[in-house]
Amino acid sequence: MSLWMILPVSLPVLSITGIWVVYAMALYNQHVCPVDNWLYNQSCEEDLHLQSGPSFCCTLDNVPLISKCGTLPPESCFFSLICSTGSFMVVVIVLLRYAHVIEKHQNCVLNTASLSTGWICAAGLMMVGNFQVDNAKVLHYVGAGIAFPTSMLFVCLQSALTYRLAKTQGEYYVAHLRVCMTLLAFGALVLSGVFFCQESFVLQHASAIFEWVFCVIIMLFYGTFAFEFAGMSGDTMAVLARGGSLGAAGRELKLETLVGMGGQSHPHQPETMSIL
Repeated sequence: MSLWMILPVSLPVLSITGIWVVYAMALYNQHVCPVDNWLYNQSCEEDLHLQSGPSFCCTLDNVPLISKCGTLPPESCFFSLICSTGSFMVVVIVLLRYAHVIEKHQNCVLNTASLSTGWICAAGLMMVGNFQVDNAKVLHYVGAGIAFPTSMLFVCLQSALTYRLAKTQGEYYVAHLRVCMTLLAFGALVLSGVFFCQESFVLQHASAIFEWVFCVIIMLFYGTFAFEFAGMSGDTMAVLARGGSLGAAGRELKLETLVGMGGQSHPHQPETMSIL
């Protein structure tokens, strides 16, 4: 596995692991209800000694939403760290994907729109992680309102872009995979939003489940960029250095310039630490 492939693969691994660590910390500190305790959390009338779960009464305030798992220390600190790190990785991956499309094909509206929505999503994720819902509810929900729709828009644009650029059968398989993941993410996001607005305790928990499912699918979607990043080279950095102007015409001009100067062209030079 090349160095470029590790970056998109590490994002879902880091994010999914971090989410579960935050949930485990919140559960250990009795800040959220455990998953296996949802069946009898609809009422707090039972004596606590009769309950087989935690020694506190679970209410709607303890619903294990991802955000609820990170509202109190120490898990709130870890939640902020995971979101900030994930936000930075999203910025880098989206930027590299943008440059890779220009390098291998040419720039287009879908590519530019994907870059914009990806960076907006990263900004929303940063707000979600650093403004906990119990301390800064307005800013937290503003961040969530930015991150969730823009992440959904980003995967839609990338799915369409993959189909537009696909030439081989393998690339079409990747496009089919991304469309399936996009449809699943859209369904999970819609159900999470619908159930979140309900007062029912059961539906609130269902909203939490679909919120987790949506985030996991989005993270796995980013992992699929490893297919394209396997073919990246140092020329991708040149695209960024030139401000995204190194398209097909730019590569031909570069080749003609080298030949005219009596130099030799090496379009597939090995990556070095200086290039990185």
